Amino acid sequence: MTPAARLQAAIEILDQVLAGDPAEKALTSWGRRSRFAGSKDRAAVRDHVFDAVRCMRSHAALGGSRTGRGLILGALREAGQDAEEFFTGQGHAPAPLSDAERAFPEPPEDAEALDIPDWLWPEFRGSLGDQAEAAALALRSRAPVHLRVNAARGTPEKAVKALAAEGIAAQPHPAAETALEVTEGARKLRNSKPYQDGLVELQDAASQAVTEQLPLQGGMKVLDYCAGGGGKTLAMAARAGIQCFAHDADPKRMKDLPERAARAGAKVALLPAADLASSAPFDLVLCDVPCSGSGSWRRAPEGKWNLTPGRLADLQRIQAEILRKAARLTAPEGVLAYATCSMLDGENIEQVRRFTDENPEWELTGQKGWQVQDGTDGFYVAVLTRAKHG
Repeated sequence: MTPAARLQAAIEILDQVLAGDPAEKALTSWGRRSRFAGSKDRAAVRDHVFDAVRCMRSHAALGGSRTGRGLILGALREAGQDAEEFFTGQGHAPAPLSDAERAFPEPPEDAEALDIPDWLWPEFRGSLGDQAEAAALALRSRAPVHLRVNAARGTPEKAVKALAAEGIAAQPHPAAETALEVTEGARKLRNSKPYQDGLVELQDAASQAVTEQLPLQGGMKVLDYCAGGGGKTLAMAARAGIQCFAHDADPKRMKDLPERAARAGAKVALLPAADLASSAPFDLVLCDVPCSGSGSWRRAPEGKWNLTPGRLADLQRIQAEILRKAARLTAPEGVLAYATCSMLDGENIEQVRRFTDENPEWELTGQKGWQVQDGTDGFYVAVLTRAKHG
């Protein structure tokens, strides 16, 4: 495919996304219809689509319309490229620009230029202060590829060497002791021996760092209450000597966890809701709660545009309920950990304060946050213990 044909393919996929299809679904459908497209073509089209979704507001403003054509035109203008070279109508290229499209609109400003919804910008800025603009700009770019080295299988040094033997360059990431950042060859990862043998797992460095903040000790009985795909479950299980349990309100989210655990050499027991109470109490309960995902919008950019004030309020209610339920599963001397992949105070410290205000027997004993402009996803973790009186 020519560069112009790749842009046209991205335009068609983006129109599907704007009509309501998830980007992954639209890309998969296009791939099935486009057997002629090689691996480099597919990768390029995918990059065009996700770049446009990350920067939907600013690219639509620069391109003059919130359409596939408008988004691609805006992306070219932001990059300083001459759109006329690609919009030729020849072969499989996009149709030539209309007079209206040739007119340069006013450049976007404020939240529009930063690709944050107007309604969210005050809370985003209030949560991040003078770092808000840097965080918003970071969310407009592609996320780095991070790996977690499975300590049960080897060291970071061993992993770097094993990856290099397969043409994958990686280096330690400072956010976590087990974290590596892939700098070359990321597309080879899933077929590589280190990945298939369980030496490394895909996991953001800050997500790994969350588990490093937890006071895990040998012999502990630990529950990952909102396990999802199990990334944090496996990170905790790699800490030797704990009994690791995983639960999720939607068990289907954990369907790959047994296979991932087997590959990692980890023992994880999956707990359905009916067995939670009889399996309690736990020495440590981690609640990686459903949230806005504002810290991971580089990886899942549609979440930024699908979030509404009502949905955010619903999520905060769910978070509060999860904290209450998880507290009841925690041993009297146990630890309750609350985590989000959000950078919004309303989901983080303010949620924790509401919980401790309503439940004064609990106190905040530690917290930490990570922000996207520092080279990881945005994450937050709070560690809570029961207050000792007298």
